Amino acid sequence: MPIYEFSENGITQVRRVTFGQVQLQERRDLQRLLRENVSVISPDTLVIAEEFGDWADSRRRIDLLGVDRTGNLVVVELKRTEDGGYMELQAIRYAAMVSTMTFDQAVSVFGRFLLHTGKGDVDPRAELLEFLGWEEPDHDQFAQDVKIVLASAEFSRELTTSVLWLIGRDIDVRCVRLQPYDLNGRVLVDVQQIIPLPEAAEYQVQVREKARKEREARSSGADFTRFDLTLADNRYPGEPKRRVIFLTCAYLCDQGVQPEKIAELCEGRTNRVWYSVEGEVSKEQFLRLAEEASAAGGKKFSQSRFYCEDSELVRRDGRTYAFSNQWGGTDWFAAMNKIKQTYKNYSIDFAPES
Repeated sequence: MPIYEFSENGITQVRRVTFGQVQLQERRDLQRLLRENVSVISPDTLVIAEEFGDWADSRRRIDLLGVDRTGNLVVVELKRTEDGGYMELQAIRYAAMVSTMTFDQAVSVFGRFLLHTGKGDVDPRAELLEFLGWEEPDHDQFAQDVKIVLASAEFSRELTTSVLWLIGRDIDVRCVRLQPYDLNGRVLVDVQQIIPLPEAAEYQVQVREKARKEREARSSGADFTRFDLTLADNRYPGEPKRRVIFLTCAYLCDQGVQPEKIAELCEGRTNRVWYSVEGEVSKEQFLRLAEEASAAGGKKFSQSRFYCEDSELVRRDGRTYAFSNQWGGTDWFAAMNKIKQTYKNYSIDFAPES
C-alpha cells in the first residue's frame, strides 16, 4: 500500500524504493540498527547475541538471538532481498540448534555479546533476570519454546505458504515486512507484521497453546492432575494446581495472614509470589500502577503471569497484591505442603481429584 505525504500544497505519493537503492546493507546497516531497536520487529525482546553460531558448523549463524518476557528464545532472521530467500528454512534449522539452551548458557552468550558491544561493565546474569522479572533463575520455565521472527522487504508466495503451514503445526513464526521509502533523501520504513495478522495473533496463540497441552497430556507424560481442595467448610473440586495454591493463599489472607508471610514459605521464589502496588485499588488502577513501576525500572510486571481480576486481587494494609499463576510441579508441591503444615489450624487439605 502506498504512503502519501500530506502538505498545504496537496498530497504527494512517497517514492517506494529498495534497500539497495538507498545503500542500506543487510548486515552492516539493518542488523546493526535493529540490534539496538529490536522492539521495532519483535516487541518485549532482549537481544543476547548477534551472529550467533556456537555449533560445529560455524558458517551457519543466527542474525540476532533474543529472549522474550516469558523466557522463550527468539530467533531473528533478516533479509533485505525482495522475496526473503529461503530464510524460513534457515530459521527452523537455527531454532532447532538453540532449543536446548539453558539459562546459564544464555548468560554466558549474553556476556560475550555485551562485551562485544562495549557494555562489558553490565552484569549479564542480573540484566537477564531483571528483564524476565525473576529474582532467581526459573530453569523449568526458561527456553520452553523458540519463537521465529522473519524480517524482510518482501516475502515470496512460497515462503508465506511455508510459514502458514508451520503455524498450523504449532511453530511460532512471524513475518515482518520492512518496506523502505525515499522522502527527499530521508529513508522511511513501513514496518508491518503480515503473518500472522496482528488481530488474529492472540487467537492463534491460544489455539496453539491448547494443542500443545493436549499433545503433552497424551504423549509426554506431563502432569496435568487436578486436585480437590478443602479450605475449612469450603470445597473446590477438580481445580488445576496453580488455582489450588492461589485459592489457598487468598483464603489465608482473608483470615488475616500477611501476604509476605505466605511468600516466605515458597522457597526459591519468595519475591515472585506476589506483585504489589501502593493503595487498595481496582484492577484498572493496579495494572496502571504496576506497568508504571515496571517501566520506571522497578520489578518487572506482565499481566498474563498474575491473577489480576478485581475479585482475585488481595487488598491488605494499604496495598494491593496480585498472586503469581506461574507454578512448576516441584515448586507447587513444596509450597503447598509447607503452607498446609504451617497453617494447620486453618483446615487446609488437598488431594488428587477423586
